[in-house]
Amino acid sequence: MKYNQLGKTGVLVSELCLGAMTFGGKGYWEAIGRLAEEEVTQLVKTALDSGINFIDTANAYSEGLSEILLGKALKNLGVNRQQVVLATKVRLRMGPGANQVGLSRLHISDSVNDSLSRLNVSNIDLLYIHGFDPITPIEETMRGLEDVVRSGKVRYIGISNHPAWMVMKANGIAEKMGWTKFVASQNYYTIAGRDIEREIVPMALSEGIGIMPWSPLAGGFLSGKFTRNNPKAGDSRRDTFDFPPVNKDKAYDIIDVMIKIGNNHGVTAARVALAWLLGKPGVTSIIIGAKKKEQLLDNIESVNLQLNPMEMQELEAISQLVSEYPGWMVNRQMSGRFPE
Repeated sequence: MKYNQLGKTGVLVSELCLGAMTFGGKGYWEAIGRLAEEEVTQLVKTALDSGINFIDTANAYSEGLSEILLGKALKNLGVNRQQVVLATKVRLRMGPGANQVGLSRLHISDSVNDSLSRLNVSNIDLLYIHGFDPITPIEETMRGLEDVVRSGKVRYIGISNHPAWMVMKANGIAEKMGWTKFVASQNYYTIAGRDIEREIVPMALSEGIGIMPWSPLAGGFLSGKFTRNNPKAGDSRRDTFDFPPVNKDKAYDIIDVMIKIGNNHGVTAARVALAWLLGKPGVTSIIIGAKKKEQLLDNIESVNLQLNPMEMQELEAISQLVSEYPGWMVNRQMSGRFPE
Protein backbone atom coordinates (compact mmCIF):
# COMPACT_ATOMS: atom_id res chain seq x y z
CA MET A 1 0.00 0.00 0.00
CA LYS A 2 1.35 3.41 -0.98
CA TYR A 3 0.60 6.65 0.84
CA ASN A 4 0.05 9.95 -0.93
CA GLN A 5 -0.09 13.55 0.23
CA LEU A 6 -3.54 14.92 0.93
CA GLY A 7 -3.45 17.90 -1.42
CA LYS A 8 -0.76 20.35 -0.32
CA THR A 9 -0.94 19.24 3.30
CA GLY A 10 1.59 17.15 5.18
CA VAL A 11 -1.00 14.42 5.78
CA LEU A 12 -0.46 11.04 4.11
CA VAL A 13 -3.42 8.89 3.08
CA SER A 14 -3.45 5.38 1.62
CA GLU A 15 -3.95 5.06 -2.12
CA LEU A 16 -7.16 3.18 -1.37
CA CYS A 17 -9.83 4.54 0.96
CA LEU A 18 -12.54 2.41 2.59
CA GLY A 19 -15.96 3.77 1.71
CA ALA A 20 -18.76 3.31 4.25
CA MET A 21 -21.83 3.73 2.04
CA THR A 22 -22.73 0.04 2.49
CA PHE A 23 -22.87 0.42 6.28
CA GLY A 24 -26.35 0.35 7.80
CA GLY A 25 -28.90 0.18 5.02
CA LYS A 26 -31.51 2.56 6.33
CA GLY A 27 -34.10 4.26 4.13
CA TYR A 28 -32.97 5.25 0.63
CA TRP A 29 -29.56 3.64 1.18
CA GLU A 30 -30.87 0.12 1.71
CA ALA A 31 -30.37 -0.73 -1.97
CA ILE A 32 -26.64 -0.01 -1.66
CA GLY A 33 -25.86 -2.09 1.43
CA ARG A 34 -27.31 -3.32 4.71
CA LEU A 35 -24.22 -4.24 6.72
CA ALA A 36 -24.75 -4.65 10.46
CA GLU A 37 -22.27 -3.91 13.26
CA GLU A 38 -20.39 -7.22 13.16
CA GLU A 39 -19.97 -7.10 9.37
CA VAL A 40 -18.89 -3.46 9.46
CA THR A 41 -16.28 -4.21 12.12
CA GLN A 42 -14.90 -7.07 10.02
CA LEU A 43 -14.59 -4.87 6.92
CA VAL A 44 -12.92 -2.06 8.86
CA LYS A 45 -10.45 -4.52 10.39
CA THR A 46 -9.70 -6.03 6.97
CA ALA A 47 -9.02 -2.58 5.52
CA LEU A 48 -6.78 -1.48 8.38
CA ASP A 49 -4.87 -4.78 8.38
CA SER A 50 -4.22 -4.27 4.66
CA GLY A 51 -2.61 -0.86 5.23
CA ILE A 52 -5.60 1.39 4.52
CA ASN A 53 -5.50 4.39 6.89
CA PHE A 54 -8.27 6.43 5.26
CA ILE A 55 -12.03 5.87 5.77
CA ASP A 56 -14.79 7.86 4.08
CA THR A 57 -18.41 8.18 5.16
CA ALA A 58 -21.14 10.83 5.08
CA ASN A 59 -23.69 12.07 7.56
CA ALA A 60 -26.49 11.20 5.12
CA TYR A 61 -25.46 7.58 4.53
CA SER A 62 -28.27 5.50 6.03
CA GLU A 63 -29.52 8.64 7.74
CA GLY A 64 -26.54 8.77 10.11
CA LEU A 65 -26.34 5.04 10.81
CA SER A 66 -23.17 4.64 8.71
CA GLU A 67 -21.33 7.09 10.96
CA ILE A 68 -22.63 5.35 14.09
CA LEU A 69 -21.51 1.91 12.88
CA LEU A 70 -18.11 3.22 11.79
CA GLY A 71 -17.59 4.83 15.19
CA LYS A 72 -18.53 1.59 16.93
CA ALA A 73 -16.18 -0.43 14.71
CA LEU A 74 -13.22 1.79 15.54
CA LYS A 75 -14.05 1.51 19.24
CA ASN A 76 -14.59 -2.26 19.10
CA LEU A 77 -11.23 -2.71 17.39
CA GLY A 78 -9.42 -0.41 19.81
CA VAL A 79 -8.06 1.65 16.93
CA ASN A 80 -5.64 4.44 17.78
CA ARG A 81 -7.49 7.53 16.55
CA GLN A 82 -4.23 9.11 15.37
CA GLN A 83 -3.61 6.23 12.96
CA VAL A 84 -6.81 6.71 10.94
CA VAL A 85 -7.84 9.63 8.73
CA LEU A 86 -11.62 10.04 8.95
CA ALA A 87 -13.66 11.84 6.31
CA THR A 88 -17.36 12.67 6.34
CA LYS A 89 -19.66 15.08 4.52
CA VAL A 90 -22.31 17.75 4.87
CA ARG A 91 -25.05 18.99 2.51
CA LEU A 92 -27.79 16.37 2.13
CA ARG A 93 -31.04 16.42 4.09
CA MET A 94 -30.73 15.18 7.68
CA GLY A 95 -34.25 15.78 8.97
CA PRO A 96 -37.66 17.28 8.18
CA GLY A 97 -36.82 20.82 9.26
CA ALA A 98 -36.49 23.57 6.67
CA ASN A 99 -32.86 24.14 7.66
CA GLN A 100 -31.76 20.52 8.05
CA VAL A 101 -30.25 20.54 4.57
CA GLY A 102 -27.82 22.62 2.52
CA LEU A 103 -24.58 24.48 3.10
CA SER A 104 -25.58 27.36 5.35
CA ARG A 105 -23.42 28.23 8.35
CA LEU A 106 -26.28 26.98 10.50
CA HIS A 107 -26.53 23.55 8.88
CA ILE A 108 -22.75 23.10 8.65
CA SER A 109 -22.40 23.77 12.39
CA ASP A 110 -25.30 21.50 13.35
CA SER A 111 -24.14 18.71 11.03
CA VAL A 112 -20.57 18.72 12.28
CA ASN A 113 -21.73 18.52 15.91
CA ASP A 114 -24.05 15.65 15.04
CA SER A 115 -21.37 13.78 13.07
CA LEU A 116 -18.90 14.07 15.94
CA SER A 117 -21.49 12.57 18.26
CA ARG A 118 -22.34 9.71 15.93
CA LEU A 119 -18.70 8.90 15.16
CA ASN A 120 -17.80 9.27 18.83
CA VAL A 121 -14.70 11.35 18.05
CA SER A 122 -13.52 14.83 19.00
CA ASN A 123 -12.66 15.97 15.47
CA ILE A 124 -13.16 15.20 11.79
CA ASP A 125 -9.98 15.00 9.73
CA LEU A 126 -11.56 15.86 6.36
CA LEU A 127 -15.01 17.38 5.88
CA TYR A 128 -16.42 17.47 2.34
CA ILE A 129 -19.30 19.57 1.15
CA HIS A 130 -21.34 16.82 -0.48
CA GLY A 131 -22.84 18.75 -3.37
CA PHE A 132 -24.02 22.09 -4.72
CA ASP A 133 -26.44 24.23 -2.73
CA PRO A 134 -28.18 26.64 -5.15
CA ILE A 135 -29.51 29.06 -2.52
CA THR A 136 -26.57 29.51 -0.16
CA PRO A 137 -23.89 31.97 -1.31
CA ILE A 138 -20.50 30.28 -1.52
CA GLU A 139 -19.13 33.05 0.71
CA GLU A 140 -21.42 31.90 3.53
CA THR A 141 -20.46 28.26 3.01
CA MET A 142 -16.75 29.04 3.14
CA ARG A 143 -17.26 31.08 6.32
CA GLY A 144 -19.23 28.24 7.86
CA LEU A 145 -16.43 25.82 7.03
CA GLU A 146 -13.88 28.24 8.47
CA ASP A 147 -15.90 28.37 11.69
CA VAL A 148 -15.71 24.59 12.22
CA VAL A 149 -12.03 24.49 11.31
CA ARG A 150 -11.12 27.27 13.74
CA SER A 151 -13.17 25.58 16.45
CA GLY A 152 -10.91 22.51 16.14
CA LYS A 153 -13.81 20.27 15.16
CA VAL A 154 -12.59 19.90 11.55
CA ARG A 155 -8.99 19.79 10.35
CA TYR A 156 -9.20 19.96 6.55
CA ILE A 157 -11.98 20.57 4.05
CA GLY A 158 -12.85 19.04 0.70
CA ILE A 159 -15.45 19.49 -2.02
CA SER A 160 -17.51 16.92 -3.92
CA ASN A 161 -19.65 16.91 -7.06
CA HIS A 162 -18.89 20.51 -8.04
CA PRO A 163 -17.67 21.86 -11.39
CA ALA A 164 -14.09 23.12 -11.57
CA TRP A 165 -15.06 26.80 -11.75
CA MET A 166 -16.92 26.55 -8.43
CA VAL A 167 -13.90 25.00 -6.74
CA MET A 168 -11.72 27.84 -8.01
CA LYS A 169 -14.23 30.50 -6.96
CA ALA A 170 -14.55 29.03 -3.47
CA ASN A 171 -10.81 28.71 -2.96
CA GLY A 172 -10.34 32.22 -4.32
CA ILE A 173 -12.73 33.58 -1.69
CA ALA A 174 -10.96 31.59 1.02
CA GLU A 175 -7.55 32.88 -0.06
CA LYS A 176 -8.77 36.48 -0.14
CA MET A 177 -10.24 36.20 3.36
CA GLY A 178 -7.41 34.17 4.85
CA TRP A 179 -9.69 31.17 5.36
CA THR A 180 -9.12 27.46 4.91
CA LYS A 181 -9.07 26.23 1.30
CA PHE A 182 -10.23 22.95 -0.17
CA VAL A 183 -7.44 20.34 -0.34
CA ALA A 184 -9.44 17.47 -1.88
CA SER A 185 -12.08 16.96 -4.55
CA GLN A 186 -14.24 13.83 -4.43
CA ASN A 187 -15.70 13.01 -7.84
CA TYR A 188 -17.24 10.21 -9.83
CA TYR A 189 -14.29 8.85 -11.80
CA THR A 190 -14.00 5.50 -13.51
CA ILE A 191 -12.68 4.07 -16.76
CA ALA A 192 -16.32 4.06 -17.92
CA GLY A 193 -16.88 7.67 -16.84
CA ARG A 194 -13.89 9.92 -17.49
CA ASP A 195 -15.78 13.23 -17.64
CA ILE A 196 -13.70 14.90 -14.90
CA GLU A 197 -10.65 14.74 -17.18
CA ARG A 198 -12.09 17.66 -19.16
CA GLU A 199 -11.95 20.37 -16.48
CA ILE A 200 -11.66 19.02 -12.94
CA VAL A 201 -8.46 16.99 -13.32
CA PRO A 202 -6.51 19.84 -14.98
CA MET A 203 -7.75 22.22 -12.28
CA ALA A 204 -6.76 19.83 -9.49
CA LEU A 205 -3.30 19.26 -10.97
CA SER A 206 -2.77 23.00 -11.34
CA GLU A 207 -3.93 23.82 -7.81
CA GLY A 208 -2.51 20.85 -5.93
CA ILE A 209 -5.91 19.46 -4.95
CA GLY A 210 -6.14 15.72 -4.35
CA ILE A 211 -8.63 13.77 -6.46
CA MET A 212 -10.63 11.15 -4.57
CA PRO A 213 -12.63 9.03 -7.04
CA TRP A 214 -15.93 7.63 -5.84
CA SER A 215 -17.65 4.62 -7.44
CA PRO A 216 -14.52 3.57 -9.37
CA LEU A 217 -16.36 0.44 -10.54
CA ALA A 218 -19.38 2.45 -11.74
CA GLY A 219 -21.71 1.13 -9.07
CA GLY A 220 -20.53 -2.43 -9.64
CA PHE A 221 -21.04 -2.35 -13.41
CA LEU A 222 -17.30 -2.90 -13.99
CA SER A 223 -17.01 -5.80 -11.55
CA GLY A 224 -16.90 -8.30 -14.40
CA LYS A 225 -20.32 -9.71 -13.54
CA PHE A 226 -22.02 -7.64 -16.24
CA THR A 227 -21.50 -8.36 -19.94
CA ARG A 228 -23.61 -8.02 -23.06
CA ASN A 229 -24.67 -11.62 -22.62
CA ASN A 230 -25.30 -11.18 -18.91
CA PRO A 231 -26.96 -7.80 -18.31
CA LYS A 232 -28.23 -8.85 -14.85
CA ALA A 233 -25.78 -10.06 -12.22
CA GLY A 234 -28.39 -11.19 -9.71
CA ASP A 235 -26.38 -10.11 -6.66
CA SER A 236 -25.37 -6.54 -7.50
CA ARG A 237 -26.92 -3.26 -6.43
CA ARG A 238 -27.01 -2.35 -10.13
CA ASP A 239 -29.83 -4.87 -10.58
CA THR A 240 -32.19 -2.70 -8.50
CA PHE A 241 -30.34 0.62 -8.18
CA ASP A 242 -29.01 1.55 -11.63
CA PHE A 243 -26.65 4.38 -10.66
CA PRO A 244 -24.37 6.19 -11.53
CA PRO A 245 -25.39 6.72 -15.17
CA VAL A 246 -23.24 4.73 -17.60
CA ASN A 247 -23.11 4.49 -21.38
CA LYS A 248 -23.56 0.74 -21.26
CA ASP A 249 -22.82 0.03 -24.91
CA LYS A 250 -19.41 1.69 -24.52
CA ALA A 251 -18.91 0.15 -21.07
CA TYR A 252 -19.44 -3.36 -22.46
CA ASP A 253 -16.59 -2.74 -24.93
CA ILE A 254 -14.40 -1.60 -22.03
CA ILE A 255 -15.39 -4.63 -19.96
CA ASP A 256 -14.42 -6.98 -22.80
CA VAL A 257 -10.92 -5.49 -22.84
CA MET A 258 -10.62 -5.56 -19.05
CA ILE A 259 -11.67 -9.21 -18.89
CA LYS A 260 -9.08 -10.09 -21.52
CA ILE A 261 -6.33 -8.23 -19.67
CA GLY A 262 -7.50 -9.68 -16.36
CA ASN A 263 -7.32 -13.21 -17.75
CA ASN A 264 -3.75 -12.56 -18.86
CA HIS A 265 -2.85 -11.65 -15.28
CA GLY A 266 -5.17 -14.15 -13.59
CA VAL A 267 -7.16 -11.38 -11.89
CA THR A 268 -10.69 -9.97 -11.98
CA ALA A 269 -11.86 -7.21 -14.27
CA ALA A 270 -12.49 -5.12 -11.14
CA ARG A 271 -8.78 -5.19 -10.29
CA VAL A 272 -7.94 -4.04 -13.80
CA ALA A 273 -10.36 -1.11 -13.54
CA LEU A 274 -8.87 -0.04 -10.21
CA ALA A 275 -5.27 -0.50 -11.36
CA TRP A 276 -5.97 1.71 -14.38
CA LEU A 277 -7.39 4.42 -12.15
CA LEU A 278 -4.50 4.19 -9.67
CA GLY A 279 -2.18 5.19 -12.50
CA LYS A 280 -4.10 8.31 -13.53
CA PRO A 281 -2.60 11.77 -12.89
CA GLY A 282 -3.83 13.55 -9.79
CA VAL A 283 -5.52 10.55 -8.18
CA THR A 284 -4.71 10.54 -4.46
CA SER A 285 -6.96 7.86 -2.98
CA ILE A 286 -9.65 5.70 -4.59
CA ILE A 287 -12.76 5.09 -2.49
CA ILE A 288 -13.69 1.41 -2.52
CA GLY A 289 -16.85 0.05 -0.94
CA ALA A 290 -17.79 -3.56 -0.30
CA LYS A 291 -20.48 -5.77 1.15
CA LYS A 292 -18.25 -8.81 1.64
CA LYS A 293 -14.72 -9.33 2.96
CA GLU A 294 -13.74 -11.28 -0.15
CA GLN A 295 -14.83 -8.43 -2.41
CA LEU A 296 -12.85 -5.93 -0.35
CA LEU A 297 -9.71 -8.07 -0.41
CA ASP A 298 -9.94 -8.47 -4.19
CA ASN A 299 -10.21 -4.70 -4.61
CA ILE A 300 -7.27 -4.13 -2.28
CA GLU A 301 -5.10 -6.45 -4.38
CA SER A 302 -5.40 -3.96 -7.25
CA VAL A 303 -2.45 -2.06 -5.73
CA ASN A 304 -0.24 -5.02 -6.67
CA LEU A 305 -1.37 -5.22 -10.29
CA GLN A 306 1.08 -3.61 -12.70
CA LEU A 307 -0.40 -3.00 -16.15
CA ASN A 308 2.17 -2.77 -18.91
CA PRO A 309 2.27 0.19 -21.33
CA MET A 310 0.48 -1.73 -24.09
CA GLU A 311 -2.35 -2.68 -21.74
CA MET A 312 -2.68 0.88 -20.50
CA GLN A 313 -2.72 2.13 -24.09
CA GLU A 314 -5.45 -0.37 -25.03
CA LEU A 315 -7.56 0.67 -22.03
CA GLU A 316 -7.03 4.35 -22.81
CA ALA A 317 -8.10 3.88 -26.42
CA ILE A 318 -11.28 1.93 -25.69
CA SER A 319 -12.42 4.37 -22.98
CA GLN A 320 -11.31 7.72 -24.39
CA LEU A 321 -13.60 10.72 -24.17
CA VAL A 322 -15.30 12.22 -27.18
CA SER A 323 -13.61 15.52 -27.90
CA GLU A 324 -15.71 18.56 -26.94
CA TYR A 325 -15.32 22.30 -27.33
CA PRO A 326 -13.19 24.10 -26.21
CA GLY A 327 -11.01 21.02 -25.72
CA TRP A 328 -10.60 20.27 -29.40
CA MET A 329 -9.68 23.90 -30.11
CA VAL A 330 -7.17 23.95 -27.25
CA ASN A 331 -5.53 20.79 -28.60
CA ARG A 332 -5.46 22.21 -32.12
CA GLN A 333 -3.82 25.44 -30.98
CA MET A 334 -1.16 23.64 -28.95
CA SER A 335 0.59 22.75 -32.21
CA GLY A 336 3.95 24.43 -32.54
CA ARG A 337 4.02 25.72 -28.94
CA PHE A 338 6.38 23.10 -27.50
CA PRO A 339 10.17 23.30 -28.03
CA GLU A 340 11.58 20.41 -30.01
